[in-house]
Amino acid sequence: MRAAAILAVLFALSACEPSVPDIVRSDSASRFPMPDRPVSEITANQFQTEDVRDSRGEAQKVMDLADISAGMTVADIGAGEGYYTVRLAERVGEGGRVLAQDIDRDALGRLGERIERERFDNVSIKLGKPADPQLPVDSFDRIFLVHMYHEVAEPYSFLWHLWPALTQGGQVIVVDTDRPTDQHGIPPLLLTCEFKAVGYRLVEFVEKPDIRGYFARFERADERPEPEQIEACALQG
Repeated sequence: MRAAAILAVLFALSACEPSVPDIVRSDSASRFPMPDRPVSEITANQFQTEDVRDSRGEAQKVMDLADISAGMTVADIGAGEGYYTVRLAERVGEGGRVLAQDIDRDALGRLGERIERERFDNVSIKLGKPADPQLPVDSFDRIFLVHMYHEVAEPYSFLWHLWPALTQGGQVIVVDTDRPTDQHGIPPLLLTCEFKAVGYRLVEFVEKPDIRGYFARFERADERPEPEQIEACALQG
C-alpha cells in the first residue's frame, strides 16, 4: 500500500514537470544555434504523383527559372525517389552530372533501381547526413532543395556546410511553400533570414502558384561566418 502511494506521488510529480525531448546533436551541428522555430516531421518522399506535377510543368518551370543547361553539375538534396533527379539528368545531358542525395536509405535504393532501369549514366547517388551534406568543395553549379528545407532539423549547420560546395557563381535553389514550418513550409522572410545568417545572399524570389509554392535562389556572400558568430533568426508572430 505504501509502495503504491509512493509511486502515485512520483507519477504526479513527473506529470507536473514539462516534457523535454532528448535532443542528440551531431558533432558537426553542436557549434551552431538551434533554429528558433518548429521543424516539420519528415514525411513520405513522394510529394505528389509525377504525372500531376508534370501536368503543371513543375520541373520544367523550375529548371528554366534556375537556368539549368547542358553540361552543368547539379545536386538534388532530398531527392527521394527522383522526380527532379531524372529530369535534371535529361536537362544537363551527357556532359553534365547530377548527384542525388537523401537521408532515407530505402528511398535511395528505389532511386538507384530507377536510375539503372532508365539508364541515366550521368547520375550518382549518395546517402546524406541531416546536419552536413558532405559535398565536395567547389563542385556544383546548382544545388536543389525542393520541398525539403523545412524538414532540416539543423538548418544553420546544414547551410554552413553546403556553402563551400558551390562553384564560383553557383546557386542554391529553394522551392517551398509560404506556411508555418511545422506545416511543411517556411515563410519567405524566415527563409531569407536563415540563409543570410550563414553567409548567403538572395538573388531572386518568385511566387509561383502553378508549382504550388515559391522559387528562391541564393548565392554565396563574400564571407561565411564562424559557427559561433551565427545568431538564430526569431520566428515572427
